[in-house]
Amino acid sequence: MNPDNRPPPPATTDVPPVPYLEFKAALLLLAMVVLLASSVVYVMYARGLFESTQRLVLVSDDSEGVVVGMNMTFAGFAIGRVARIELGDDGNARILIDVPTRDAKWLRTSSVFTMERGLVGGTRIRAYSGVLEDPPLEDGAERQVLRGDASAEIPRLTAQVRDLLDNLNALTAPGGALAGSLAHVQDVTGALKGPHGALGVLMGNEADARKLVATIEGANALLSRSDALVQRLDALVANADRQVFGAPGRPGETVADPGLVGEVRALVGRLDGVLADTRGTLQKVDAVLVEAQGIASNTREATTDLGTLRAEVESSLRQIESLVNDINRRWPFSRDTEIRLP
Repeated sequence: MNPDNRPPPPATTDVPPVPYLEFKAALLLLAMVVLLASSVVYVMYARGLFESTQRLVLVSDDSEGVVVGMNMTFAGFAIGRVARIELGDDGNARILIDVPTRDAKWLRTSSVFTMERGLVGGTRIRAYSGVLEDPPLEDGAERQVLRGDASAEIPRLTAQVRDLLDNLNALTAPGGALAGSLAHVQDVTGALKGPHGALGVLMGNEADARKLVATIEGANALLSRSDALVQRLDALVANADRQVFGAPGRPGETVADPGLVGEVRALVGRLDGVLADTRGTLQKVDAVLVEAQGIASNTREATTDLGTLRAEVESSLRQIESLVNDINRRWPFSRDTEIRLP
């Protein structure tokens, strides 16, 4: 037993040495250097350091917000990168942009360049080419950039808002225009509740409103009288039509009142019959006269026949005269008619 009560020393094991350790370490270090160099070269290639570019110079009176490495976009795609920013002799900022040769085809002599600075976000440089058929933009060209700063409008907007608030306070003041307008509206509302309502508001006073009401009532009475007169005229016209043209009867029935036109038509028919009889009588007279001229020996007998015919003619003429008098009595527009015998 150990008198010092010390634990026994651990057993030692010998580790074999790694072969070619220095060579492997050097090889690993070389691989790391190559990997780092490759990464740097790739990053430089990815950023276009080995790509052929052409220079574009944008001139602006202020380059605030523009930093080296910022992209210039066309239709939302980056086609250039800010390489350097310098101050020109004329006091304007000169922004030098490198544009790859393969993307330079989108820049034309008529292209427009803008530098926009919004309330939110950084500054953006954009290119616009409206006519792609124009000649391409040459290398080293200088163009004036159009600058739009939304934050520069804030002081002017603040001043306008302050003026607007002052005008609003003036309008809403106790003695302001809005209070006066509300008082007038209240007066108009009270007038609308009056006896004449909106008419009193339009006329402005009660006397004119009463006159207008009286005029309207008179017009209504005149219209009522006009309606009555029109009804009477309609009845008169209907009565005249019935007297002149007769009352219409049902189909298949005889018209009881043929009217003045029907009566005149009947009288004309009767007159035609009488005239036909007279014409026949006159023809007989002509025949008798011919016989009287041809037969001289039978004068007494011919004279007796002439007297009889004369009596018949007079009877026919009396009938015609009676019909003519009847027509003149019935027809309102009569004319004097005289029938003479030859």
